[in-house]
Amino acid sequence: MKAFVIEHGELKITDMPEPEAKKGEVLVALKTAGINRRDLNLVNRHGNKPEPLIIGSDGAGVVEAVGEGVSNVEVGEEVIINPALRWFANSDAPPAEFDILGMPDHGTFAEKIVLSAEQVEKKPHHLTWEEAGGLALPALTGYRALFTKGEVKNGDTLFIPGAGSGVATFLIQFAKNIGARVIVTSRSEDKLAHAKEIGADLAIATDSDWVKELENETIDLAIDSVGAATFNRTLDVLKKGGRIVIFGATTDDVVDFDLRKFFYGQYQLFGSTMGSRDELREMINHLDQYKMHPIVGKVFELDEAQQAFDYLKDAKQFGKVILRISS
Repeated sequence: MKAFVIEHGELKITDMPEPEAKKGEVLVALKTAGINRRDLNLVNRHGNKPEPLIIGSDGAGVVEAVGEGVSNVEVGEEVIINPALRWFANSDAPPAEFDILGMPDHGTFAEKIVLSAEQVEKKPHHLTWEEAGGLALPALTGYRALFTKGEVKNGDTLFIPGAGSGVATFLIQFAKNIGARVIVTSRSEDKLAHAKEIGADLAIATDSDWVKELENETIDLAIDSVGAATFNRTLDVLKKGGRIVIFGATTDDVVDFDLRKFFYGQYQLFGSTMGSRDELREMINHLDQYKMHPIVGKVFELDEAQQAFDYLKDAKQFGKVILRISS
């Protein structure tokens, strides 16, 4: 089968052996897969190993075979892949055995994948293959950050630095669905306009004076994945006692901030990573309830995977970057 792999420290399209479903496993013929920023960093993590590794965490397809003992899905069912491995019940933090699909396990950038039957969920009927293929990782990440950790509620004001990522587009839609006010930032005028089109109430430039721009706003919750470049600026606009949830750091990981200012402001800081199967199922129910459609930014063919990586690396996207694997 055709696959996009890391081999000897390089990304390439190659042929890999077709996997077979063993006891407790399912074989899924993939239709689409979603590229995430995590995938961009896997070459460095995998190093110069000679064994090819199929990368990719998100995907959707049709069950082609089931192993002995599998009863939750049947051959022919349309499913999405749950990339949060072995994290089933909602908990304060992931269990020790938690990992993310796509390293060290083979991932979704291939024509087929075998994985535990516990890691697939039925595809929402109203979603296209392109919408479903990039759903799980960013939507689950956003759902846990917003609802489990951020405890957003109707009437809250949510602040999101960076409007164009897949997670950010889900955050905007989720928050608007339950009646929150949403404010976003971006360096791109196009992304600011797109954010307003999908529900953002206010969209401001990243290089503007946030304190001045938001002086008449009360920010209850901020969700940030940018890291050092925005952390202190975000704290400056958060209300006293407000909540900030961090789920990533696309700029520097290490942040210096004023502890005295932090504890006098009574701020609440939460870390968040991916989410449990319980939360994934809640998120899918949310999509069904609101007939919500994920934002697909651009679709590439599997043979164009390198171009898709370059596109995401340059931060050109608004919404998800998708690989179409089969029609």
